[in-house]
Amino acid sequence: MEFRLLGAVSVATESGELPLGPAKRRSLLAALLLRPNRPVPVDQLTATLWDHEPPPRARSVIQGHVSRLRVLFAGADAEMFGVQLVTQGASYVLRMPESLLDAHRFEELVTLARGQRAPADAVAMYQEALSLWQGPALSGTYPSPPLQAAAHALDELRLASVEMLAGAYARLGEHNRAAAVLRAEAEAHPLRESLSAALMRELQRAGRRSEALDWFHRTRRLLADELGVDPGRELADAYGVALRGEGDDAGTAAPAAAAPAPVPAHGAPTAPVADTVDLLPRMPRGFHGRAGELTDLSRAAAGEAPVCLVTGPAGVGKTALVVHWAHRNRAAFPGGLLYADLRGFSDTGEPTHLEVLREFLLALGVAPRRIPESANGASALYRSLAADRQLLVVLDNARGSEQVRELLPGGTRCVTVVTSRYRLRGLIASDAARPVPVDVLEPDDSTALLAAVLGKERVLAEAVGARRLVELCGGLPLALRVAAARLADQPDWSLRAMSTELADESRRLTLLDVEDTGVRAALRLTVRRLPDDVAHHFAHLGRHPGTHVDRFTAAALAGTDPDTAEAALDRLTAAHLVTRTAPGRWTLHDLVRLYARDLDAEPDALIRVLDHGVATALAAADSAEPGAESCFTLPADFRPPHAIRTFADRDEAMEWYAAERDDLMLAAAAAEAAGLPGRTWRIVLGLWPQMVWRVLDGWTPLLHKALEATRAEADARAESRVLALLGWVLTEEGRTEEALVHLEAAPVIAARAGDRLGEATALINLSLAQAALGSPEEAAEGCVQAAHLAHEAGDRHTERLALHHLARHQLDTRQWQSALDTSVAALDIESSPKAPATSRVLLLTAGGEALIGMGDEAEGIRRLEGAASEAEASGYDEGAVRALGALLRVSADVGLRARYDTAMVRLAERT
Repeated sequence: MEFRLLGAVSVATESGELPLGPAKRRSLLAALLLRPNRPVPVDQLTATLWDHEPPPRARSVIQGHVSRLRVLFAGADAEMFGVQLVTQGASYVLRMPESLLDAHRFEELVTLARGQRAPADAVAMYQEALSLWQGPALSGTYPSPPLQAAAHALDELRLASVEMLAGAYARLGEHNRAAAVLRAEAEAHPLRESLSAALMRELQRAGRRSEALDWFHRTRRLLADELGVDPGRELADAYGVALRGEGDDAGTAAPAAAAPAPVPAHGAPTAPVADTVDLLPRMPRGFHGRAGELTDLSRAAAGEAPVCLVTGPAGVGKTALVVHWAHRNRAAFPGGLLYADLRGFSDTGEPTHLEVLREFLLALGVAPRRIPESANGASALYRSLAADRQLLVVLDNARGSEQVRELLPGGTRCVTVVTSRYRLRGLIASDAARPVPVDVLEPDDSTALLAAVLGKERVLAEAVGARRLVELCGGLPLALRVAAARLADQPDWSLRAMSTELADESRRLTLLDVEDTGVRAALRLTVRRLPDDVAHHFAHLGRHPGTHVDRFTAAALAGTDPDTAEAALDRLTAAHLVTRTAPGRWTLHDLVRLYARDLDAEPDALIRVLDHGVATALAAADSAEPGAESCFTLPADFRPPHAIRTFADRDEAMEWYAAERDDLMLAAAAAEAAGLPGRTWRIVLGLWPQMVWRVLDGWTPLLHKALEATRAEADARAESRVLALLGWVLTEEGRTEEALVHLEAAPVIAARAGDRLGEATALINLSLAQAALGSPEEAAEGCVQAAHLAHEAGDRHTERLALHHLARHQLDTRQWQSALDTSVAALDIESSPKAPATSRVLLLTAGGEALIGMGDEAEGIRRLEGAASEAEASGYDEGAVRALGALLRVSADVGLRARYDTAMVRLAERT
């Protein structure tokens, strides 16, 4: 059992925190815990719970809170821990071992730390003491004067302990760590002069004089603006020390003696170097995985004067990877480890080359007065000092290649590691930088990162929720850490509940931001660096209903041309805002897409990209099925894109359908949601060649959506065409009775709309259902009527299709001569020179089967062999299977069986 005052007032037990209830009850408990084992009068408790005149029933309210606390303590078996809340006259006493109170343990540890002679032991005890703090003291209580005074006293003890921890670090010579500890508190308490003075001294001792001076001026301005006073003596003295450069030479800031200066081969001694030149940030906590990237970085760091370029999107963990690698390999760099944040994607502005070089030179032991005033001079001195050292130089968050070049050490034994959100191709070209790309984490590593923050038990207990959380964060370490921080802050919030919240796309980025850190903030800094035209394209990518774009789609979204769009996509790829998944094809990470969606874009971007999809689907259909009538006309308010892609042949068109199918389905859904029924059904109907090719892929829900759209637009022609296609798909799925309802309605609606070709197509599809239901004669009549309608309309493609199906129905009824005559008549009809071989193969097959049925087996086999060969030559596996299957019914040839099996395997793979 543990009672907590250092943060939110709470009582922790093995089964979780006790539900203390309202702030007044927490405040009463806090007042008792501040005086453990001593009577606290009711009058004092009254002053704690009410600022002014207490209510008439104040004593009864206090008694009620005491009673409730006693019930909670009893339920937690508090007496087993020696805890009792008793009444003593007009007072209450909370009897308890004081070791159960975090504030008591904190004061004990601080007292022990003060008495330690060894600084390392003092550091350990101060760290343990400060780790007990969970937030501002007495959080969640009523802000009465007595409690505010107590909280202030506890916070003062904590700040004093932080200053003492920094002092212990300083005695160890670890001035960078001391500065880091002090900076966090100085930023939180900017008017506390003792903190700022201590921070300045440690920055100065760490060789970071410019930062010390900057901090003084910042604090001086705050004191003047907020309090109207000048800096006190302690702060002024620290400023004087920094101005004079006292204590910043190697060896004078800490009691450790300086190591002898190394002597290079030419005999001239180099400048003195401190025992440990180490500007690295601390080892990142919760680092998991990245074995491949760590190996890649080690390989890139091999050889002579390598420059390693670690690139990846915002929040992917580039800095953590490099700092982890640097700490792990620190023994390989006895000359020192230099680090500079170039702030290429920061709100605070980039440091100048001279500022970075000055910090490096100070770390390398150069006295302030010896540092050249010009960037060129400082760079030359830096390179001369690095020439014979084995240094690691980490240049973090670089914006461009030019920001890096002047900071490269040049020594053959030096290793430089640069991190950037950009690919920095210029650095690769000029300095042979070796790229080490960093991508999002794999699911297992993402889950391990959550466990590092939340604890393995909590994550294992909700394995499914953890996986879903990882998926919604897209494996992005920054997003995972923010989500974990929210969960850690709310221990009663399940991972499943957090996943449910994150599933709402309108809130996801908000939930993945905490204070000034998060996904949105990181992306904002990246996007802000983009040229205006590239930013314009990026914002419009957020309006894309699909997941992938090509240059034509991006141009349609942004209202530009494909060349301009491709150049913008290339820049966005370099900035890791989009990813190239295949030649000429890009995608966005889900969180990046959500961010882009919130940016300003032109309101007609969605209509432009939908119309681009409509036009491209029509072009693909024309290439996939040349000679077929266009299945629809363009909308009256069609927005023609600047350009659409062209297709050289059927294969290219079908490849496009396969790649774009999911995005076209998302586009149809977006059109429906936007109240654009004309675009909805056109996009769906434009997929008909893909439906024919992969008929059993579950198209019926999409076709029902298209049917509703045609009816919403009252377009009878479109309705009949969708009904005919839907009925055919249902027939192929074996749902023939259901199909018949749609197919019987389709030709009637088409005739009413005056659409002869639509009526012919509907009759052909109806015939297939009728034949499947055992009415081949009725099916044949429909095909005769369809052929007549197509002939009158002058559509040879549809007429030939009707005759093909008529021949099949005649074969089913063993009308061999009629089937032969029909197939021959169909073959005599001229087709488009670009028409695929499919129709000819099927008609040759029908004729061959008819001849065999008539008894002319030799001629039948010859025609079937011709059909099979033509199908194999053109890659028409379905036709090859049909022709070879017919041959195998009259021949047991092993070669035919092998060809049949090969075609079946290919067909199965493709469909």
